[in-house]
Amino acid sequence: RAGTDSIKWGKYAPDVLPLWVADMDFPVAPVVNDAIRARAEHPIYGYCVASDEMKAAIVKDMATRYAWTITPEDILIVTGVVPGFNLALKALTKPGEGLTVQTPVYPPIHAAPGQWGLTRHDVPLTLNAEATWVYEDAALDEAFARSSAFLFCNPHNPVGKVFTRDELERIGAAAIKHRVTILSDEIHCGLVFDGATHIPMATLSHDIAMQTVTFMSAGKTFNIAGLKTAFAIVQNPEIRARLEKARAGLADTGNMFGLDATRAAYEAGEPWRLALMETLEKNRAYLRAAVAEHLPGVRYVEPEGTYLAWLDCRGLGWNEDPQAVFLEKGRVALNPGPTFGPGGDGFVRLNFGCPLPILEEAIKRMAACIR
Repeated sequence: RAGTDSIKWGKYAPDVLPLWVADMDFPVAPVVNDAIRARAEHPIYGYCVASDEMKAAIVKDMATRYAWTITPEDILIVTGVVPGFNLALKALTKPGEGLTVQTPVYPPIHAAPGQWGLTRHDVPLTLNAEATWVYEDAALDEAFARSSAFLFCNPHNPVGKVFTRDELERIGAAAIKHRVTILSDEIHCGLVFDGATHIPMATLSHDIAMQTVTFMSAGKTFNIAGLKTAFAIVQNPEIRARLEKARAGLADTGNMFGLDATRAAYEAGEPWRLALMETLEKNRAYLRAAVAEHLPGVRYVEPEGTYLAWLDCRGLGWNEDPQAVFLEKGRVALNPGPTFGPGGDGFVRLNFGCPLPILEEAIKRMAACIR
């Protein structure tokens, strides 16, 4: 990826292995490349809108994968999930209102309240005795009582939790009770391992759907984040109209190659996705064994979804941020835990969406640091 303007591979010196930003080091599905090449054959790159075929592919995928019935009119194209939920905060909240998040959490989610003058209310995710990430219902209820919106992340970044139906129903019931709008970042929904099932929040009931804006994209699953194309599913006409108004002049067109790539991914990318999940499962299993054997003092709870590992380095007893040590001494770039907010100190996030030899070399370097 050198020489491709890659953020992941261009930020650090050439001798650093980058296992930080969340894109993968795998070529995209051939059907996606074919769609981009076919579009590039037409030599005019003017403004574009999402085609009926693209929206139909999304509608079909939601029905097939989640038994979720939506219409093409429910779909709004945005340039990314992060711009999408920031757009929604602009449209649906007012400065001074509260916004609930579950921490530690993806840095753009953690930062979003401050960008719109909102008061952030944290609901901590903690590990129970069974090494499962959980939240306290009482803390969620208290936060919702002081919030107008909940910026939700499922599957969760960085801890990799995939919320169960029971957990989602409890969240939904609290949202209805306090009239909280749910902005659900579900961008990693196609990256769920065996033993877990992704359930879109809006599928729980009609009432919850009317209070939910769901953000999805082929960007993470199909490794096309650089094409800057995502979508919101908004089944409440009033909320959809407010988002349409807010995005005018900001995010009112799509990238033509991103639109065609997204259509191709949802229409014909499933065999590639299944092969990807086999590869990621092997990497996840390797990481489990390698951390236990080679990284004493580091705790790793396997993610149920995503290709992100949330590593607890507090047992190393270092006085420095472990991200800085692994970067300086080991030449491995990871995400620093403190950027994920409360609960992130002493942690690093590792991206295992890469060829296994790169992951093996990274572990070897990290082990040398610890020794």
